[in-house]
Amino acid sequence: MLKTDRIVVVEGKYDAIKLANILDATVICTDGFGIFRDKEKQKLLRRLAAEHGLLVLTDGDSAGFLIRNFLKSGIPEEQMLQVYIPDVYGKEKRKDHPSKEGKLGVEGIPDAVLVEALERAGISETGEEELRGRQITALDFYEDGLSGRPGCTKRREELLAALDLPSRMTGKQLLNIINRVISYDEYKTLVTTLWRTP
Repeated sequence: MLKTDRIVVVEGKYDAIKLANILDATVICTDGFGIFRDKEKQKLLRRLAAEHGLLVLTDGDSAGFLIRNFLKSGIPEEQMLQVYIPDVYGKEKRKDHPSKEGKLGVEGIPDAVLVEALERAGISETGEEELRGRQITALDFYEDGLSGRPGCTKRREELLAALDLPSRMTGKQLLNIINRVISYDEYKTLVTTLWRTP
């Protein structure tokens, strides 16, 4: 079982139930969009972020990203670890129909995929977060055509697909998570492989 001292933030109770089998942590639910009007919970999350740090694990659909962005607007970025699940299409067992976008949420993702996403973010069985050597920077992204250049959006989409990350991630979100997903050397190898010029 993985472990973290960070406070884990998920959208709903079924997400929390899912994580109970694979992650030893304190989990708080946003109650979906309920977090937008729940001032007490917002205050609690700000306090917990300052004291322990947050691990944010929302669904990969537009609603999940809206909740993520709302949290980012009120909590310093350095107090949050963003964990992203890949886009997996299907329907949760307890639901009659797939979601609007057809993507599985945290509750529907297979355990092995969730474990991999958490491990890629640096979560381990010891509870210590692991960072990997030299960090990938905004300058690396610029030099490799992933930001600030023509075609950068398409390149980011290709990189996201190669890393099995959700397609909705912006360049800034990708930069924030990529150092927890792969090492600098792995990144350079992947970039060279994806956009090798003949």
